[in-house]
Amino acid sequence: MRLLVTRPEPDALRTAEHLRARGHVAIVAPLMRIEAIDADLGSGAWAAVLLTSANAARAVATHPRLPELIGLPVLAVGRQSAEAARDCGFRDVTSAEGAAEDLVRLTAARAAGCPRRVLYLAGQDQSRDLAAELAPHGVEVRTVVIYRAVPLRQLPADVVVELRAGRIEGALHYSRRSASGLLEAAAAGGVRTAVLDLAHYCLSFEVAAVLREAGAGRMQVAPRPDEWSLIELIPAA
Repeated sequence: MRLLVTRPEPDALRTAEHLRARGHVAIVAPLMRIEAIDADLGSGAWAAVLLTSANAARAVATHPRLPELIGLPVLAVGRQSAEAARDCGFRDVTSAEGAAEDLVRLTAARAAGCPRRVLYLAGQDQSRDLAAELAPHGVEVRTVVIYRAVPLRQLPADVVVELRAGRIEGALHYSRRSASGLLEAAAAGGVRTAVLDLAHYCLSFEVAAVLREAGAGRMQVAPRPDEWSLIELIPAA
């Protein structure tokens, strides 16, 4: 299949490699750019660092206070964020192997019987309030926004041509925001109908809802919110 990948780099390039290894044609057109923020981490004796995105790990890799954090345990939402933390230099890294609710359960289990203070390195746009969810478990969370995703809003001209000609068959979607961004960029390029007609492979039902509300008809949702589960939805080449 000829598949559109709109997630930010470097993740888009890794996804494209996985797709090409399975015999697909990957068309990379990032619609967001990730920017690190030199955030104030505050002070405190943190028991752990929470990560819900590989982008947060990459952002803290360039933060001047990284040496203060590097020895702390990291609790990551999934495999990719855990790998990014290890690449950054963290050694004690545990993956919740799932979604935000799995990370909440993992953190609560680690804190059972012992109040903890943890540092959550987050993106500017957050779909969950981890601090509120962990408070009943005796976990105090300091949320620090350490990166932002800047929308690019336009599809490359060659991708618009491919869509108009019907030469792209499907698209991968990793977040509500990226799905919305594709719809907006498609409308700006005059190819919204072509995008809605694609086969859409979605990381979650929340992501699929954006496309369904816009009028898309062909959607599949990964059984688990990770990239391998998403890619395995796509028919073999």
